[in-house]
Amino acid sequence: MRYSVRIAVGPVQFRIGSDWPDPVAALGRLYASYPQDPDRPADATVRLFAARPWRRWIRPSVHIGGDFVIPDALPLPLAMGLLAAEMGMNLQVALGWRRHMLLHASAVARGGRAVIMSGESGSGKSTLAALLGEGDWRLMGDEFTLIDPAGGDALAFPRAVSLKNEAIAEVAARVDPARLGPLLADTPKGAIRHLIPRADAIAAMHEPARPALILFPRFGGAAAIEPMGEGEAFVRLTEASTNYVALGEAGFAALTRLVRETPAFAISYPDSAAGMALVEQLWADVSR
Repeated sequence: MRYSVRIAVGPVQFRIGSDWPDPVAALGRLYASYPQDPDRPADATVRLFAARPWRRWIRPSVHIGGDFVIPDALPLPLAMGLLAAEMGMNLQVALGWRRHMLLHASAVARGGRAVIMSGESGSGKSTLAALLGEGDWRLMGDEFTLIDPAGGDALAFPRAVSLKNEAIAEVAARVDPARLGPLLADTPKGAIRHLIPRADAIAAMHEPARPALILFPRFGGAAAIEPMGEGEAFVRLTEASTNYVALGEAGFAALTRLVRETPAFAISYPDSAAGMALVEQLWADVSR
């Protein structure tokens, strides 16, 4: 395509092409510190294109394409081109990646062991991971956690963290403004702003971690911890995996081992400070 960039996030090499320069330039700023190998073949391709040539200039609208597409997806205005690119990257991984079991989950690591947090949109998992990643935890990712089917380790996918609505101000108060992308207002999910992970998280993104905790956070209500059995954790994680069915027996074996070897809890919390405290409490319990 007319404009393009290559970005490596964890084990995935992306090639993103666009009919417009702005989305590629915005991606270049967000991912400037990520490794870039122009000679490595792309694992996933994203295309941002105009359905009609005149749509490049008159009321430009961005369609998301690539190796895998959702035919009925609505285009986004060019002002949200960065969001379209990020959505395209996530889409290609969600629909096409088969080397690892994918969990729609955030993750942080400490001492070679990982906390995996899975939940629906609005559960607070991305905000918790981002805030923990500003402390003495390594951010492994806010969108996907990859599980090695052979050994069971968690692999990082530390793309730029998608902060939404109230979380933007909370995280922005704690980080260098240079690590924040542009504010995207009035998106389908409200206001969005991307956070560039810390340099140490990017440098260590090829270091696996052993799962030590599985958490299912829920923002709202009093602080509470509820142990979860293997069966319920298994069902929830099958629902959170985009390729569990495609992996077949390997996916079943990987997920079975994960829930048998890793304690799982549901947590509720009224604010981020309380949520982080619960994570630390449970971490201390499993680290004894």
